[in-house]
Amino acid sequence: MLSPSSLFQKPFLCLLMLLFFSCKEKQAVPESNHKFTNALATETSPYLLQHAHNPVNWRPWSQEALDEAKQENKLVLVSIGYSSCHWCHVMETETFENEAVAKVMNDNFINIKVDREERPDIDQVYMTALQLMTGSGGWPLNVITLPNGKPLYGGTYHTKEQWTQVLTKISELYKNDPAKAAEYSNMVADGIAQANIVKPTSSFENLTKETLGEGVVNWKPFWDLERGGDQGTQKFMLPSNLDFLMDYAVLAKDEAAKAHIKNTLDQMARGGVYDHVGGGFYRYSTDSDWRIPHFEKMLYDNAQAISLFSKGYLLCKEPAYKGLVMETIAFLEREMKSNRGGYHAAIDADSEGEEGKFYLWKEPELKSVLEKEFDLFAAYFDVSPETAWEEDAYVLRTIKSDSLFAREQGMSMADLGNAKDRWKQKLLEARDQRVRPRSDDKIITSWNALLIKGFVASYKVFGKEEHLQKAEAIFDFLKTNSYRESALVHTYKEGSKQKEGFLEDYAFLIDACLHLYSATGKREYLDFAQQLTTTVKEQFNDDSGMFPYNKNTGLIATIIKTDDGVLPSPNAVMADNLYQIGHILYDTEMTKKAKEMVSSMTSSVVASAPSYGRWAKVLMKSAYPFYEIAIVGPDAKVLAKELFQNHLPNTLQVASVTDSDLPLFEGRYLEDDTYIFVCQDQSCKLPVATAQEALEQLKNF
Repeated sequence: MLSPSSLFQKPFLCLLMLLFFSCKEKQAVPESNHKFTNALATETSPYLLQHAHNPVNWRPWSQEALDEAKQENKLVLVSIGYSSCHWCHVMETETFENEAVAKVMNDNFINIKVDREERPDIDQVYMTALQLMTGSGGWPLNVITLPNGKPLYGGTYHTKEQWTQVLTKISELYKNDPAKAAEYSNMVADGIAQANIVKPTSSFENLTKETLGEGVVNWKPFWDLERGGDQGTQKFMLPSNLDFLMDYAVLAKDEAAKAHIKNTLDQMARGGVYDHVGGGFYRYSTDSDWRIPHFEKMLYDNAQAISLFSKGYLLCKEPAYKGLVMETIAFLEREMKSNRGGYHAAIDADSEGEEGKFYLWKEPELKSVLEKEFDLFAAYFDVSPETAWEEDAYVLRTIKSDSLFAREQGMSMADLGNAKDRWKQKLLEARDQRVRPRSDDKIITSWNALLIKGFVASYKVFGKEEHLQKAEAIFDFLKTNSYRESALVHTYKEGSKQKEGFLEDYAFLIDACLHLYSATGKREYLDFAQQLTTTVKEQFNDDSGMFPYNKNTGLIATIIKTDDGVLPSPNAVMADNLYQIGHILYDTEMTKKAKEMVSSMTSSVVASAPSYGRWAKVLMKSAYPFYEIAIVGPDAKVLAKELFQNHLPNTLQVASVTDSDLPLFEGRYLEDDTYIFVCQDQSCKLPVATAQEALEQLKNF
């Protein structure tokens, strides 16, 4: 990301300092009960519906609203948030529900509300603008633009007084010096465009172990070796990074990386960022100890956590990881699954107007629920006056492994496990009597695709057929409800008007299909992955060699999303998809395209590996030997399940129980025998009949 100083000359910075400042970081009910109703009342997004009865004349994002701004020569106010955003709710209550503030907004602006989870493309554009203008970001994201959509001001949460001052100052600037406003907004728009420039390359000379190792070496000083994760005052899970490091630790024989991964997974699993009563992860930790969470629960976090801890179990053989995976799946089934199929987007942090109230515990209640078991419970979950958070409320966490705690208490592991099950059941029943946080019941294609991948990972590692069935059920739901006229839509909700589908929807669902194909051997998943890949290549085009975030932007800049966040870069996932499909089909053009994409990102991997973990994983497939494992024959699924029990980085595993014309299987099927073919770049070892023999071949290829 370019810094503001690299974009603007000092006179403009001085002007900005004088003119601007930035502050850091309900479902609809019958109309007759409300004094005000605006155009959001006909939307289906829970976030937009929360604002449907503000006195502000909100409208959803539309070309008609932008055209009206041009016709009336009005500034546009774009306010972006999401339903589980705590500070979005605060600003609504303090500011957007105030009639005096609303009058200023209505008189001077065309006011647009955006659910960032419905329109992540709009959010990406204006979040980039905010970061360029202020050096930071967050939600609610409030941007004031010219009628052409180019940003003039950006900020996050504002008090009522701050917001009124901003509105007044920006209105005066636009009325008194429109030329200066246009000049500045053009510079910001140019900065957004520059931040999305990627230079294509066809040179593969940097796809090496040395390049990858240099990125990890540069990253290591930022590891928090005591608390896990990267250093910082807040802690996010960042699954793409941890997934890459698990593979890298094995391939590079890096014991320090393996130890760091184990410590990070342990700290997350024991910390308050995990819900020890109901299962599932909160969005992030507000401190460096994984202790006090921001209490939103997002589908994407928990979907990726299932994949991450399943893989972590293979690498570390830690029983607690299996328990966490099972609890997280149970949480999703209980609290986030739609009655129609598919899984909801999020659960709010707030209930009864207080953040975390649903999840916090006070000592008298714990004693009442647990009775004579309280003391042992308190020892296990670190409940004491010294560890209380706010107003004697507790966020449950553990500070020791189960084996150590059981040993210190003179208990068997079985007795401790039974005690934990009793405690959690009692507390869950007590918690279910509370007022629940709101859920955002949108079904987001890309996030559900991540959950497909999570269920497949759990199936492969733990062998539970019902997890594979859950993955296939989500696929069926998405194909039925979120695939319209040969195109994906980003969000589904009955009656929804959404028609946009973004690169992440295609990339993540292709990835999910490839995992389903690997797990089941069903050709339909590979065929659909190929179909979606063709759509991406035809409809998402850019001279950079990457794929833009959306098909036909209509926005002020083209977004090329290359860095990871809590979600992996869709371009990195797409490169990985091309690499895998290329190996399945022996399509050298696809593998070449994947290598070109990752080649253009090697400097970013070296300089900032924590932001490019998914690219690092793609790079690893060229830097280290990459193997195809093809299992052919009537018992292919049985042998596949045996191999799934092993952590095998840099491998593609596919199986067929019938004759197949795919290159990896062609001419290899026998009715009475099943064989495993271990190959590298179409060169294969002699077929073997057991998983153990195949593993030996991988070691000594």
